[in-house]
Formats: sequence, structure tokens, C-alpha cells
Amino acid sequence: MRASGILLPVTSLPSPYGIGCFSKEAYEFVDQLEKGGEKYWQILPLGPTGYGDSPYQSFSTYAGNPYFIDLETLIEEGLLTKEECDSVDFGSNPAYVDYEKIYMGRFELLEKAFHRFVPDQAYETFVEKNKKWLEDYSLYMAIKNSLGGIAWSEWEAPLKTRQEAALEEKRVELKEQMDFICFQQYEFAKQWEKLKQYANEKDIQIIGDIPIYVAFDSADAWANPELFQFDENSTPLAVAGCPPDAFAATGQLWGNPLYRWDYHAQTGYVWWISRLRHCFTLYDVVRVDHFRGFDEYYAIPYGDKTAENGVWKKGPGIDLFHTVKKELGDANIIAEDLGYLTESVMKLVEDTGYPGMKVLQFAFDSREESNYLPHNYPHNCVVYTGTHDNNTVRGWLDDMCEEDNALAEDYMNNADTPKDERPWEFIRLALGSVADLAVIPLQDYLCLGTEARINLPSTLGNNWKWRLVPGQVTDEMLEKMCHLNKLFGRL
Repeated sequence: MRASGILLPVTSLPSPYGIGCFSKEAYEFVDQLEKGGEKYWQILPLGPTGYGDSPYQSFSTYAGNPYFIDLETLIEEGLLTKEECDSVDFGSNPAYVDYEKIYMGRFELLEKAFHRFVPDQAYETFVEKNKKWLEDYSLYMAIKNSLGGIAWSEWEAPLKTRQEAALEEKRVELKEQMDFICFQQYEFAKQWEKLKQYANEKDIQIIGDIPIYVAFDSADAWANPELFQFDENSTPLAVAGCPPDAFAATGQLWGNPLYRWDYHAQTGYVWWISRLRHCFTLYDVVRVDHFRGFDEYYAIPYGDKTAENGVWKKGPGIDLFHTVKKELGDANIIAEDLGYLTESVMKLVEDTGYPGMKVLQFAFDSREESNYLPHNYPHNCVVYTGTHDNNTVRGWLDDMCEEDNALAEDYMNNADTPKDERPWEFIRLALGSVADLAVIPLQDYLCLGTEARINLPSTLGNNWKWRLVPGQVTDEMLEKMCHLNKLFGRL
């Protein structure tokens, strides 16, 4: 079935309180998706973030980000007052998220709500249902907060190595803080479930995003060291990243711990099955980031300052996905198979049957024929004008070299079209392709430039900040969007 969707991080929704991902503006956006003829809303990972604010470096692969809890809902529940929320400075620029001010102000409000909250049966059921990960996460965050936020690798040995007597002492000492963290997760889950249900009732499915790796400074790595390539002191032997490419001349040094795939195989991939099962409670479709890492993963010596000295090693391959199929059935998974692909990677994607990704911004390389040009697509793929790691189409066109621009103009026969109108032509190219699913970043429908870019890989400081302002999405744009979806058979 041909369909289309919009890529928009929940952090990019407008809000009067810094970030309001589950606020009335989120419900209004779902209504806009319906009006535009869209069937999918693709978001980025929802986990709690730390330094750098990257959703791909989360404190937990299971937990939700407390930044996303809607304060207006807490006001309606009688846990906060409007005056309390209005008194907090969340930043002065409605077009950009000010994470520092949100960090400084939001938790004080959430703590007030927590002290007014009376646990009920729904809360107790949530805690019991999720205790397998929630106990470790709440203890990890409580200890971390009590130590000024330092990484678990810097904790005293009894805590770092999870000696039971030390952990029990902290469970008693930090019980109230742990309860506060559980409260945050309950409110997050309750609000997200309500928003997802609203979208599903309007025949809109949520495409979530699961990073292949977990962060080193995470409850996952601390609570499950046996899953990772650590030495006896829980120090990584090597870390994850990508070799030098068009995005980064010295490669991308992500720093995530690498998996002990032999151990995962011995356990029947039980941790991975649990992780994916949890994802399918949050999302309808899961985009698995860096799919290549399941075929071969890039291992960089721990302590290196760049990714240049890494080596490729074999991953679990199809064995993992045979287990996924056995345990989860025909899971709706999108394989993020971008970058340099070897024959074995392409065979793995083909053997899983998962749709891969095609990105139009990778198509117009004048030096060689590209598999990203639409005439080369299979039906079983998802086409994007760009991803969260790309510039907007408008910004990309501004940066394009003369030869690539000439190829794009020749391919699309649009040399006479002004550049500020060309994003719509790339959208038409994506929607008109044979790809079963086309996903367009909202910024491209808005014809925005580099100022609206979500992320520039291997950089810090200006990423994950762009957001809509009220009224930016117009009825005229939605009608045009719906017309194109109808024209290209995607309604």
C-alpha cells in the first residue's frame, strides 16, 4: 500500500513551556497530518537525554524523557498551577529549544507535581509492569543525581560494580528520589499512550526510532555489563562510531559501548527481544538506526580522539532477525541502511525483508551513478528527501557544487525553477517514486533553509533545537500536501 508521512521530532512541536511534546499542539499536529493526507508520523528516540541533548545518547533505552511531559496536563490534573508554570523561564525564542533553561526549570515543577500526586492503582500497575527496567533506571538516576550527575564509571567501586550491600543502602537513602523518577516515567507513559491512541484513531501510525547502541553513561550499560565489550573494571575495550565519510573527515566517534554478540547469541538475544518488544508498545513501526552494524560493526580503540583507527568486525547477521521473527512475528521494521554498503549488508537487508531507506540528497553525485536516484528504487523501500542528519533541501541546494546542481537540474528538468521553490519539486519526486512509503521532513514542505536543520553529525551546541512556531503550518500548505498524496496514489 502506497502511503506517505512526515518526519518531525516531538521536540520540534511548538510549546509555551519549553518543550510540550504531548501538549494540545501535538494533537493539533496530528489533525494537520490527517488533513494533509499523511498516514505516518516519524519521530526520533524518546529517551531521556544528557550532555549534548542527543536523542541517540540516552540514559535509558526503556525510559521516556521527562522534558516531554506536558505541564498543561499536570495543571488540569491539579498537580500544578498555571501561575507556577508561567513563572519559569523556558527561553525567549519560540523557534528554538533552550535546553539549559528547560533543565534548570522543569524538574523543580515536576517535583512540586510529584509531592501533590497520590499514587493510585493505575500507578501501582505501571510500576509493577515495568519493574524489570524501572527499578534499575530509577536507582541509577537517583545515584547519578545525588553525585552531581557524574557518569557511573566515576562512582565508587561498590556502586560502579553493583555490590548488593551498597545498592541496598542507596535504595533506602534515595527512596524518595527513586519514587520521583518513577512518577516521571508514569506521567510520560500515560501522556504518550494517549497521544499515540489519538493518532491511531485517525489512521496515522507512529514510526519510532531505535538506536542500535545504548549510551555508555546509561542504566543499560551499568545494570548489564555482561552485554558489552567491557574489561573486568567495566572499562570499554572499544567503542562505536563510523569511519571517515562525507559527513566527517575523521569519522564519527560516537563512544557507545559495543555488544558482546557471542553472549547475546548464547542467551537467545533475550535482551534485544525485550528491547524491541518494548519499542512496539511505544510505536507502530520501528526504524532501526545504523542497520549495517548488525552485519559488521566499526570498533574504535577506547581512548582514541577520532574514529580513524577503527576496524570492521562481524555482527550477529541474520541469526538475530530469525529470532526476532520467531519471537515477535512479522515486525514492522525499517532498516536504516544508509552509507557505504557491502554486498553482505545488502544481502542481510534483503534476507530480513525489511524496507531500506533511500535519500534524495544522496542521489545527485555527478561523479557516479547512484542507487538513490528514483529510477533505481525497488517498491520495498522508504524514500526521504532528507533525514534528521541532513540539511534541509533548501539548505542543501545552497551548498551544492555546480556539477551536482547541473545533474539535479537535468534529471528534474527544473533549471528555470527558483531555488526557494525547488523543495516542492523534490517532494514531488519522492511522492511520485515507486517506493511504498515516502517520508518528508516538515521543514522541506515549509521550504526552510539551514536554520531549520535538526542535526549536523559530529558537532555539539546547535543540534536538536529547531521547532515550529504557531501558525507556521497553513491550511493552504496542507491542501497542497493532500493534493500531491492523492495525485501520486498515497491517500
